[in-house]
Amino acid sequence: MIKAKTLQDLFKRYRRPGDLVFAIVFLVFSIAMAASLGSQVKWTSSKIFSEPAFWPYVSVICMLVFSALHLVSSLASPVIAGRWREVGFWIRSVEFAVWFMVYVLMVPRLGYLPSTIIFALALTSRLGYRQAKYLGAATLFAIGVVLVFKTFLQVKVPGGQIYEYLPTAARSFMLTYF
Repeated sequence: MIKAKTLQDLFKRYRRPGDLVFAIVFLVFSIAMAASLGSQVKWTSSKIFSEPAFWPYVSVICMLVFSALHLVSSLASPVIAGRWREVGFWIRSVEFAVWFMVYVLMVPRLGYLPSTIIFALALTSRLGYRQAKYLGAATLFAIGVVLVFKTFLQVKVPGGQIYEYLPTAARSFMLTYF
């Protein structure tokens, strides 16, 4: 049997441990977005809904309003223990974005194939899989990714500066396929 809910039950606020921190960060982000709107989008003399700046303004204003309401509701809700543990979890999650940014910076210098192999091996090792079978699988996976994207799909990836030290035929081959 399904229990009928009242309107008040449907809109009941369930607070999470990191809710207040998220509300503050999102409000600050929304204020920064609103502050940069004037330099990012321009109003022209066309109809209001076809203006290039109309929908960005609507979006950012909605972000401001809802993030302010979120902050107010977070302040009005009872405090839940574990806030900083939750924030620590968020910060630890950023580590993988940093790994990816390092990879993006490596590709133009080392080339797509060496960077992808190093990246796959480093992440596999970072996750705790340090046995030879896992590192071998990571290497094969990296080579497979490079073959699929660079050779078969012909995605244009910048050639590595390290390829300049190869003989002409090898450099041409590496730039085309790896």
